[in-house]
Amino acid sequence: MKKLFSTLAVAGLFVAGTNTVSANVASAMVAVQDAAPEASKGFTQVLKEMFITGGAGFMGIVLLCLILGLAVAIERIIYLNMATTNTTKLKQQVEDALASGGVEAAKEVCRNTKGPVASIYYQGLDRAGESVESAEKSVVAYGGVQMGQLEKNVSWLSLFIAIAPMLGFMGTVIGMIQAFQKISAVGNLSASLIAGDIQVALLTTVFGLITAIILQIFYNYIIAKIDSIVNDMEDSSISLIDMLVDHKK
Repeated sequence: MKKLFSTLAVAGLFVAGTNTVSANVASAMVAVQDAAPEASKGFTQVLKEMFITGGAGFMGIVLLCLILGLAVAIERIIYLNMATTNTTKLKQQVEDALASGGVEAAKEVCRNTKGPVASIYYQGLDRAGESVESAEKSVVAYGGVQMGQLEKNVSWLSLFIAIAPMLGFMGTVIGMIQAFQKISAVGNLSASLIAGDIQVALLTTVFGLITAIILQIFYNYIIAKIDSIVNDMEDSSISLIDMLVDHKK
């Protein structure tokens, strides 16, 4: 009889343990299923949720700065790439045309070539009938005009780089002010009470900094491209004056 009770007790413990394990496994599976949608969220969905959480006010202005800044950056990059010229090849073509067909042949080569370097060559050759000093002054003056064209709208890009993190910091300050106003109104410090305002404040700062970083990368590339073209313009101006001096001999 005792053996029977012992056997029944062991069987009962085994069944209870099996049920407990089954329940734990089922709970774990439910938890995994609940967490699966969050884990499967893409970067775009997470970014959208963070943007909505940050509020449409400051986040919308920061997004506008990013869009306008990218528009200016893309326009400048396209313009600068189109303004880039193979100066070594152009110099050789102008020199050969000047030696074989004279000034008019060299001017025709410049007319058929795009870019500020070719325009500078054309301006200098257009004054080739006058003195070398006159041609040099024309080249220098027109070089300043071309440099202004290269730097057009770049100041707007630097403005967006500066204003985006400022707007983010302003959103942070406003969010912290709202958090402290809730604390003073309620009278006690509760993390759940101010967590939402602090989250909004930090998100505006993050998005402002991200915008500034993205635009800063484009800005540095544009400045480097402008410097490269300006150096080519200066070298080409010197080469053109030397060619005109040799041509007049």
